[in-house]
Amino acid sequence: MTFTAYILDVLTDSVYPARITIKNGVFSEIVPVVDENIAIDVEGLLIPGLIDAHVHVESSMLTPVQYAKIAVRHGTTAVVCDPHEMANVCGIEGIEFMIENASQVPFNFYFTAPSCVPTTAFETSGAVLGSDDIEFLLKKDEIVALGEMMNFPGVISGDEEVLRKLELARNYNKPIDGHAPLLSGSYLDKYLEQGIITDHECASFSEAIVKKQKGMKIMVRDGSSAKDLEALFDFNERLNYWKNQESFGIIPTEVLERRINSPIFDFIVTDDKNSKDLIEGHLNLSIKKAAELDVDIIKAIEMVTINPAAHYNLDGGAIVTGAKADFVIIDNLNDFNILKTYISGECVFDGKNVLFDAGEATFKNSMNVSKKQPEDFDVLCDGDECEVNVIECFDGGVFTEKTTAKLCCIDGKVQSNIFEDVVKIAVVDRYGGNNVANAFIKGYNIKKGAVASSIAHDSHNIISIGCNSEMMAKAVNMVIENGGGIAVVSEDFTDSLSLPIAGLMTNEDAFTVAEKLRLLQKMVAALGCKLYAPFMTMAFMSLLVIPSIKISDKGLFDVENFEFMDVFVN
Repeated sequence: MTFTAYILDVLTDSVYPARITIKNGVFSEIVPVVDENIAIDVEGLLIPGLIDAHVHVESSMLTPVQYAKIAVRHGTTAVVCDPHEMANVCGIEGIEFMIENASQVPFNFYFTAPSCVPTTAFETSGAVLGSDDIEFLLKKDEIVALGEMMNFPGVISGDEEVLRKLELARNYNKPIDGHAPLLSGSYLDKYLEQGIITDHECASFSEAIVKKQKGMKIMVRDGSSAKDLEALFDFNERLNYWKNQESFGIIPTEVLERRINSPIFDFIVTDDKNSKDLIEGHLNLSIKKAAELDVDIIKAIEMVTINPAAHYNLDGGAIVTGAKADFVIIDNLNDFNILKTYISGECVFDGKNVLFDAGEATFKNSMNVSKKQPEDFDVLCDGDECEVNVIECFDGGVFTEKTTAKLCCIDGKVQSNIFEDVVKIAVVDRYGGNNVANAFIKGYNIKKGAVASSIAHDSHNIISIGCNSEMMAKAVNMVIENGGGIAVVSEDFTDSLSLPIAGLMTNEDAFTVAEKLRLLQKMVAALGCKLYAPFMTMAFMSLLVIPSIKISDKGLFDVENFEFMDVFVN
């Protein structure tokens, strides 16, 4: 196939017309056109296929097959995915399911070996991946890196098994992804000594620039719950950064003016993005948002093309001779509408339809948990009043803060206070141990009913938030009956989304899942919750490696001190 088109060259930051020849799925020849009278065959601009450098496909609630079908609509042709959600539920079997399912479609799925399964020793998971398992995975062609090292306390303290996993990645010449929220000073130095090179947990420009100065590659996250793009691309922060260097006489003003639109950081990633957001857009929307924040759009495109391709040694990322012919046709750099998507030189999205499909996947039921009674969610206390520690969550973020509240006790049971926005939260072990941990949360703002989900990072036990024990038991039991999923219940209405594949995914397409999510979110809003992504926010309340206070099936957890804490103050 030979044609002429305008191409974006991410190696030279330029756009020019060229004659392009594709053979056997590869750009075999690219010749710049010097004759200005030559006919251009393709209307629009060719850019490299977009690459998401860090994503958990399971967070979309879609199988890899269904994920690919929605991603190509938005110009994404490759993802580097960490399947640690499936790994925490089903171990090696779950990872191999993801790889096999991904192989059924013409889409570039690259995988990382999950480094922290379970994430910590303070929770119950469905599997444990030791260093021998990691070595087994690193030998696979599909595995391009060691997945995010969330156990930064283990790295810093010199945990033997943790260090062995890092050593294996270095021995196999695989990059090591990081996860180091708020880590700084000598602790950060010790973390970086192990060759950990990326971080996607920076929530502020100041945190990101310190890590960047120490040699880390910064992933700017733009997901459903965690949205850090605005903070890390903040124009005033960038301006002050460069002006500070100008004030030292290092950078002349004219150079400063050219540098001001530099993004400084390395990748744009989604990390976790649900189907409701995916049908609206993927990295294409992130690029447009970056441009609206006065980031040079070509530099933004490089963050999702050549940068991840070079870092993970992927075949693609640029329109150059010898590269895999993954590209997208857009209308222009201002509107950035996706006209067509090509993978290996074959059109997979023609502007209206996705041109591939695959059969449904099957997987075993991963639920090993008995139905619960309302008393399982009671917090017991003597007296008429007690003071409790409370998780405070925030819209658009995964960090929490510790606060306290004085709550009434009736018949020896601590009651929610919906007027002060303090309600109950629980995590139920779904792997046979029958643990149930109860605590309190602020910021979710429901006034009645309850929600529950088998998506609870990263061990994916069943998590529930509710105003009373009866509603929480009803929501949790609905999730159990469905073999996993999300449930919303109240005295007035009840509905659920079934996720039978490991309690994380469904064979339904993104549009079907998105419509159900919209309905469930409207129901949660009717309960009083105003969060943008209420289910994803709830799912992160059990992630014990993101400060400052979380909950597992074993109890309330102080992330900063890395130890359990009592529900009651003092």
